[in-house]
This record gives sequence, structure tokens and C-alpha cells, in this order.
Amino acid sequence: MPPSSITAPDTAPAAEQLGWVSCPDCGWLLYRKRLDRNLSVCPECDHHLRLSARARIELLADPGSFCEAFFSPGPHDPLEFSDLREYPDRLQEAAHRSGESEAVVVGTAGIGGTGVVLAVMDFAFLGGSMGVEVGRRVSGAARLAAERDMPLVTVCASGGARMQEGVFSLFQMARASAAFARLREAGLLSVCVLTDPTYGGVSASFATLGSVLVGERGAHIGFAGPRVVQETIRAELPADFQTAEFLLAHGLVDRVENRAELRPLLIRLLALHRRRPAPRAESAPRRLGRPPAAEVDPWEVVQRARVTERPTTLDYLHTAFDDFVELHGDRAFGDDPALVGGVASIGGRTVVVIGHEKGHTVKERVARNFGMPHPEGYRKALRLLDHAEAFGLPVVTLVDTPGAHPGPEAEERGQSHAIAEIIQRSSRLRVPVVAVVTGEGGSGGALALCTSDRLLVLENAYLSVISPEGCAAILWRTSTAAPTAARAMRLGAPHLHETGIATSVVPEPPDGAHTDPDAAAQILREALLHELDDLGRLDVPALLEARSRRLTRIGGDDVWFLQPVPVVVSEGG
Repeated sequence: MPPSSITAPDTAPAAEQLGWVSCPDCGWLLYRKRLDRNLSVCPECDHHLRLSARARIELLADPGSFCEAFFSPGPHDPLEFSDLREYPDRLQEAAHRSGESEAVVVGTAGIGGTGVVLAVMDFAFLGGSMGVEVGRRVSGAARLAAERDMPLVTVCASGGARMQEGVFSLFQMARASAAFARLREAGLLSVCVLTDPTYGGVSASFATLGSVLVGERGAHIGFAGPRVVQETIRAELPADFQTAEFLLAHGLVDRVENRAELRPLLIRLLALHRRRPAPRAESAPRRLGRPPAAEVDPWEVVQRARVTERPTTLDYLHTAFDDFVELHGDRAFGDDPALVGGVASIGGRTVVVIGHEKGHTVKERVARNFGMPHPEGYRKALRLLDHAEAFGLPVVTLVDTPGAHPGPEAEERGQSHAIAEIIQRSSRLRVPVVAVVTGEGGSGGALALCTSDRLLVLENAYLSVISPEGCAAILWRTSTAAPTAARAMRLGAPHLHETGIATSVVPEPPDGAHTDPDAAAQILREALLHELDDLGRLDVPALLEARSRRLTRIGGDDVWFLQPVPVVVSEGG
């Protein structure tokens, strides 16, 4: 069923009576029945017209599954506010125009068969402004989700805080945020769908605190509205300022979706985060390629690892895994295309996958910065590690990078800090971590995704403290000595496995992964399932202890003093 009601403030009354609606963006006259069939999206300019709360529920929930939650009456006019009209009169008019008792509707529903708590805002009720009652209902929705052990889906549409309720309205930001914090502590998924418009106190509280943030295409989202911004700073704003697409480019939302894609996306996200016991491995790994070579010339390994046709992270995500929902951005600065990540399923398990992405063509490689992440890429990965721990999901990392981006802008944004933070976080993450070196593994930029319980390395992949060319330029004073440097550093899978740095070597098809990507993906899939099944038997203390012990023993055990070390204490001490 298409959504049954829309808010179109610019509709001409005469045309409305004849069953026509004027698009508020392009002005085109649209036949209402056609518009309803198109989910209230203008077929001429793709403008997403505003929907009522009930229409949103009809769009997202399984038919007939919504059961509304009703709340005991609260204070209606805490300040006894009056401007040109009495505040109670404004509330009464808003209720009449919107058909709702407040600016948010709460209840339980099914989405793709998964039970959820829904909290949907209605902009037609006083611009979706957040007063005490909205704060009560949103925090009540979060509490209901926690009590019933259900995910929470909110659909946001708001102009900001409600001025008629003064500081009481302001503190609903803290009230709702605290409720979302308790939900996060309980390990329950929250998805916030940001629609047009989402501003002020709602955007600066629960609307941007969801586990996953999804912007509806073309929605305007921000703290202060564009007119306020322009009047304050007296500067020309970008054409796409504060649109959902603007936020995606700046790393502030996970995804931007057309209205028709919102429900399918929610179904996938809910299925991937459904709590279920980890299944057994599909089978013991069977080797589809030849056994790992005992000795391969390290320079030849380097050359094979750099083949442009070699499968990338996105290739493996589409072949070795069953489903993948990419999540974007570091929620602070940007979305780095050199590092991709999200939630995936493999053999009945849900995992978080993070990996470097180079692309194949020259255009793709330039766009992906040749797989060399900026700090925002590593901070995106750090956010995804937090997501994995919050929902008890194992982590799989796919490593293929010449190294972290070395430019001045990366230094300005704290490249060293970003790498150090992700290494530290990985070392104590309370879920299993399986890292796979699929190609190049250059320096700290690669190590950031290699701090793990198990480190797998593909047969024609390598890890190195520096590129062979860089080593040759420093120690041999010429980059032409790169083959010699590669051999001196013993680059390649055999050395990594012999020394205990890599826990296993994953064979490739006879002439390399790029010659038969599907076979390479199947071998990798089976190796991952084996490791995930094995690690799934460990409880958290055993997992952390084994990881710490493994890292400690690389290059030799910790030093234990053979004799007591004297402690010097000053006289005043």
C-alpha cells in the first residue's frame, strides 16, 4: 500500500480539489494517484515530499503489524506561555491539522518479520519541534525497546526545540540522549532515519546517536538552519549545504537512500543484527589451490601482490560473503574511500568487515587513493570496531595497502594518533578479530588492521616495515635495489608463517588469485569460517589472554628481570 497522506504546503487549493499536487521543489503539477504510487516522490525532479507519521509507518512496517503505544498525559504548558496566541490553542490547532496528539508516534511493529519499536516524528505537528512530551515519548520508546529486547527505529523530522516550553524543551535533548545511551549499553541496535528537515535539538541529540544513521535522499539535516548560518557568518553556502548527500560526503551519516530503498535496507540491517547463536562451520577447509610454496623469490611475491587485477576487499565482499551493507564515515570529518567497512554475513554468521580498497582501473585507483587511508579512514574503522563490540560481532579485516597516506593534510588531521588508537583498540577488543593480508601490507598503515587473534596471509601477499623501494632508497641509496631489499627483508608468506607472525597461509589458485577470483574467494571463505568457528569457542577473558600472549611473543617473550630492581626513594619520600 502506498503512503496515504502527505504534507505539501505549497499545493494550490484549486488544483488540490481536482486531484493535482504541485511539487514544492520544481513546481510541476503531479496527479495525486500517480504521486501516491511513487511513494510521494516527484517523478520529474526526484524531490521527496514530506510524509505524515502514519504514512511513514505504512511505508516501513509490515502490513497490519503496527501496535501504537499510548502514554499517560504529561504537562501541556509548563511555562503558561503566550505570544500572539495562547500555547494550548496552538497545540489544539496542531492536533487538528496533523491528526496526532503530539509530534511523535510510538509503537511496536514488524519490519521484514523482525519485531521493532518505532518512533516516527510528524513535521505537521508544530514543525516536529521537541517539547517535553516528545522527549517523554522518544525516551519511552528507547525504554520499551530495552524492556522487550528489541531494536529501535526512529524516523526524524523536526525544526528543533519547542520555544514555547523554554528550558524544559532544551533538556529533552539530554533526556533522550541518556535513553539512547542506555540502549547502547544494552547492546541493542538503533537506526535513525533522517528525513527533511531534521534540525536543532533533535539533530543534536537522539537523531544522530543511532547505531546506524540513514539519510533520506535530498533531506536537509543540520544544527542551525541555512538562513541562520548565512545571516550569522555572512558567507555564501555550498549549493548542497546540509543535504543528506553533503553529510555523507563529510562522513556524518552511514548511508543515503531513496525512499523506496529504506524498507529493504532496514530489513537487511535488522537481519544482520539479529541475535542468534553462531552456527557451526560449513566444513573443514578444503584446499582448492596448490599447497603454499616453500620458497618463492620475495621480489616475485611483491610483484604478484601488486597486480592490478588481484581481487580487492569489495571483490571478496561480493564473492566470499553472503551479504554486505556498507557503512560510511567517521562521524566527524569525512568518508575515506581508501578504506571500506560495514556489516556482512558469511555462512550464517554476522561479522563486521573492514578493509583497504584500491580499485582496479586508473580512475578507481585515483578515487580510492591507491588504498592509502587518511586519518578519517582509520577513524571510520575505529567506529566499526566499536560497533562490532557493541553487538558482539566478530571482526574480519582485509589488508592490502602500500601504507597510510603520507601527505600534509593527513598529518594535520592526526595520522599517527588515528593509527595508534586503532591498534590499541584492536588489542583489547572483546570480540574475535581475524585479519587477512590479501596483497600488499605496507608499514603501520597495514598493521592498523593486523592486530588480531588470527593473522592469515595469502600465498602471494606480504607484510613489510617499509616498501622495498623505500628501504632500498635509504640503505642502498638507490630505489633500483628494491629486489635486493625485498630479499633482505625476506618478504612473503613463508617467512611470516615460520616466525609465528602469521598463524596460517591461505593458498591461491595456481597462477595467483587474479587468475581465478571465484576460486580464490571460496578458499578464503572456507579459511575464515574455520577461524571464526575456532575462535567462537573462547570466552572473552580467554580470547583477550590468548591475543595478548600472541602479540607478546612476536620477536621474543617479554623481558623478565633476573635480579630485583632497586627502588630509589628520596629522603622526603
